[in-house]
Amino acid sequence: METSETNLSSFRDPSGFVFSKNGQVYRQVNTVYQAQYDHLMKSGLYEALVKNRLLVSHEEIGIEDVTGENAYKIIRPQQIPYVSYAYEWSFSQLKDAALCTLDVQRQALKYGMVLKDSSAYNIQYLGGKPIFIDTLSFDFYEEGKPWIAYKQFCQHFIAPLALMTRCDVRLSQLSRVHIDGIPIDLASELLPWTTRFRYSLLTHIHLHASSQKRYADVSVEAKKVQARHISRLGFEALMESIGSCVRSLKWDLTETEWGDYYNGTNYQDQAMAHKEALVAEYLQGLKEKTPVLHDLGANDGHFSRIAERQGYTVIAQDIDPVAVEKNYLATKQDKASAILPLLQDLTNPSGWIGWATEERESFLARCQNQTVMALALVHHLAISNNVPLEKISLFFAALARYLVVEFIPKEDSQVQRLLATRVDIFPDYHEEGFEKVFAKQFRILRKEAIRDSSRVLYLLEKS
Repeated sequence: METSETNLSSFRDPSGFVFSKNGQVYRQVNTVYQAQYDHLMKSGLYEALVKNRLLVSHEEIGIEDVTGENAYKIIRPQQIPYVSYAYEWSFSQLKDAALCTLDVQRQALKYGMVLKDSSAYNIQYLGGKPIFIDTLSFDFYEEGKPWIAYKQFCQHFIAPLALMTRCDVRLSQLSRVHIDGIPIDLASELLPWTTRFRYSLLTHIHLHASSQKRYADVSVEAKKVQARHISRLGFEALMESIGSCVRSLKWDLTETEWGDYYNGTNYQDQAMAHKEALVAEYLQGLKEKTPVLHDLGANDGHFSRIAERQGYTVIAQDIDPVAVEKNYLATKQDKASAILPLLQDLTNPSGWIGWATEERESFLARCQNQTVMALALVHHLAISNNVPLEKISLFFAALARYLVVEFIPKEDSQVQRLLATRVDIFPDYHEEGFEKVFAKQFRILRKEAIRDSSRVLYLLEKS
């Protein structure tokens, strides 16, 4: 081990911290957490959680290679190919993450432990399923004490899920602003009055918000005195109530402009088949160089699955919440999917946020020197959003080592659709202009016209 870098997302936890060395992620367990860690490992809880695929596995490594102070153990957890955040998840991804957290809590209680925090950032997606990654989140259960992570669970899961179902699915983006979870009082104000007639939302949002307001100025010690004794049976009943609340929240998919994209294109069967074959050909041989592929503008993941069949781990990102939801629901049917659908607006991608803008990594920081696929995307960026081809080329060059990109000219019906309601101010938007601009950052490895269409598919390598 040579180079070491502390992960700034874990600086708040006195129990330990995450760091990386030579591309591998490690976690230091501090001496203050020794008793809890030993109980986790020796009680059978760790084994049960890993067996049920609820917690990432880890191995203990030699502590002599670490210079950190107060180190009790150093562990190397199972590596996550790509870190994502709750504001990038679809509705069902967030819901499944909430249920995973509750499953972990139920298992922990059987072994005399509780989760001391229930942040959505403790969940990642691996093989198409949510998994808990914070090995140091477990504390000893003390009969009579309330669940310390209850408020956080409501802020990170129940509040955004309720807003997505009862108001607008786009309100999930409030989690980008409120990194510690959507405030309960804000959720209570935004939710329709009729939600007060739903017992679960009345309890976990509206009455919860009233309680917070009532005790806002009460000291910590006074709150401890006033806190109601909760028996183990009552604790289990609370878990069941929270679980029922989460399970009851359902989002009825609505059709959006791009949610059913492929059925609305001008592709003939022969053209689609040719495009599929070209994509498969272009990707052959690249996986060994870049095992992770980012499919930008992935829609429902049709072409992501072609990449998955070639052995890639695919990060399938799209701006449309319906398309991302459909993609995720499809991946759930695969018991070991290598596709991670995510919500991403490329004109305003996830940025660095949190303390000193360093707690959560930006999209650009997580996608570098990879294979990137951008099919039927450039015209949306250039024409719908007025982004010059020059800037689009620079953007892709910051991400991609290899780029599979489709150019769709103005005569195509999809571009005509975009131009129908606006003045054509794009004189350089044509095949020659595209190649001239992209040649500054990339070299063309392959170029093929897609049969029965005016579209062209390129395989580019960064210069």
